[in-house]
Amino acid sequence: MNRFSRVVAGIGVTILTATMAACSGASFVIANAPTYFGSYRRVADLPYGPGPRQKLDVYSPKGTGQHPVVVFFYGGSWTAGEKSQYRFVGAALAERGFVAVLPNYQLYPAAKFPEFMADGAGAVAWVQKHATEFGGDPEQIVLMGHSAGGHMAALLALDSRYLTRAGANPGAIIGLVGLSGPYALDPNTDTLRATFPAPYTLADWRPVQFVSDRSPPTLLLHGVRDSVVSVSHAEKLRDALLAHNVRVETQLYPDRGHTDTLASFAWVARGRTPALQQTINFLQSVSRQSDPSH
Repeated sequence: MNRFSRVVAGIGVTILTATMAACSGASFVIANAPTYFGSYRRVADLPYGPGPRQKLDVYSPKGTGQHPVVVFFYGGSWTAGEKSQYRFVGAALAERGFVAVLPNYQLYPAAKFPEFMADGAGAVAWVQKHATEFGGDPEQIVLMGHSAGGHMAALLALDSRYLTRAGANPGAIIGLVGLSGPYALDPNTDTLRATFPAPYTLADWRPVQFVSDRSPPTLLLHGVRDSVVSVSHAEKLRDALLAHNVRVETQLYPDRGHTDTLASFAWVARGRTPALQQTINFLQSVSRQSDPSH
């Protein structure tokens, strides 16, 4: 990287990390700008259900062959978010040899737990039916998410009932990647308590409650200085997986916060943490992909 590129990247990462915490439009413009020149294919707004938010985008590597699939759920406290804002995640994965699927899902107050979980499961069921159309392998699916999306990915991977009800095969889930997720969620605001209402309890929505010896290999990435979701969530899920002898890799980044694990997928913030490369290494290790360029 030349001096000009380093200066541009430095300015970009400052703006990106400062604004992404608020999910501002500026942060996503910065993160996504380089992706319009990437080497991948994108198909947007494919319906996986009848609702207006039950749509997904697919990012595929160029070339032939079957590739492992990553289904990525974005965060936003279950109240905000739009799949197109996370184009930089889909592009980063597709350019490294994986089919990436980014679903929208219903948000509070239009939907409450477990409705958005049913959406997530429906998206995975769609992927299993249609993955081959985009060069994906329906038997090699990794669930991944950031923040609230990390919670969704973990609950789908660990509580197989959601996928089974949606007509999906839980056995096709070969891995879980959690970025800064609340895996031991205890709703502590009025909005969160309304999002996770009675008659449901902690025993229903906490991913750590559903760990078993059948849980998939897991990668957990979290910033130690995360003031939105405490690093203790990653530690609790790690410990639960280890107690069941499930493979789990955990990277806790000193001096990094809530959005750093995700921002690092964007070109301008790639040096913020090694989250992207660690994710790719994990994906390759749990799948049959040996060459990230194919």
